[in-house]
Amino acid sequence: MDMNSFSPMMPTSPLSMINQIKFEDEPDLKDLFITVDEPESHVTTIETFITYRIITKTSRGEFDSSEFEVRRRYQDFLWLKGKLEEAHPTLIIPELSSHKKQVPGLLSMMGQTVRAVASSMRGVKNRPEEFMEMNNFIELFSQKINLIDKISQRIYKEEREYFDEMKEYGPIHILWSASEEDLVDTLKDVAGCIDRCCKATEKRMSGLSEALLPVVHEYVLYSEMLMGVMKRRDQIQAELDSKVEALTYKKTDTDLLPEEIGKLEDKVECANNALKADWERWKQNMQNDIKLAFTDMAEENIHYYEQFFILSLLFWISILQKHLIMLSNDSP
Repeated sequence: MDMNSFSPMMPTSPLSMINQIKFEDEPDLKDLFITVDEPESHVTTIETFITYRIITKTSRGEFDSSEFEVRRRYQDFLWLKGKLEEAHPTLIIPELSSHKKQVPGLLSMMGQTVRAVASSMRGVKNRPEEFMEMNNFIELFSQKINLIDKISQRIYKEEREYFDEMKEYGPIHILWSASEEDLVDTLKDVAGCIDRCCKATEKRMSGLSEALLPVVHEYVLYSEMLMGVMKRRDQIQAELDSKVEALTYKKTDTDLLPEEIGKLEDKVECANNALKADWERWKQNMQNDIKLAFTDMAEENIHYYEQFFILSLLFWISILQKHLIMLSNDSP
């Protein structure tokens, strides 16, 4: 899935609840589009839940129609994700936690803990070097993207506080002008300048909340999901290692072990190949997405400060002109 290929007419922010994903076999082939939008609340006597409209458009011949439309609830997406992870444990499947954080039940948490302890005790003895490097990259990436996410959220919060405070000064200067006859025009000019600055700031905040923050947070979720992918790969590898060890030291009935080891070796090879192929695709998309988000934000900031500079310059020129006029009128 090329997460960077969105229709320009569709908002790409997860906050908009609208996401369009393009599936491609080749870079220039655009033949399958899936849009998820229009969340709708449903209330029954038993529960309250939300469904989403899913529209699929395609030109592929294996489909009976070129367009399909259904509605599915959030649990259906979770079910699909679980089935995909079960069938393809080392493929990088997009995280669903951006809208709803799942809290596992007690038995589920106990099962996860037991598996984690067993895996850590068993260990992975023959992890290839490339997966060691991949794991190190994920850990470092997770640290950095989480830090960027926290900083971005703090910047947005400070910008919001600055905007809320600044927009109060315009009306204050208008009220002030009513009691200062000699400063009416000047104070109204100040109020107008503040109003234009507020609009520019609001536009900048909108760009931050719709372009940068969703992308950064999405990759925070990806970092968590990647750790899960690596754990599943290691579990398959650890299972193979334990069988090989059992055969070597004859710890159990060895009649069936060679066949089991052969199947596990195939499973490990398939898992490794799938992860390596998906890893390169994900890294390329990640680099493109983050580069684009920060480049757009930088351009927005440049435009914002250029606007502020021009507004300030025009304001002080206007003030200077009025003072010069006043001085010329007062001179004999």
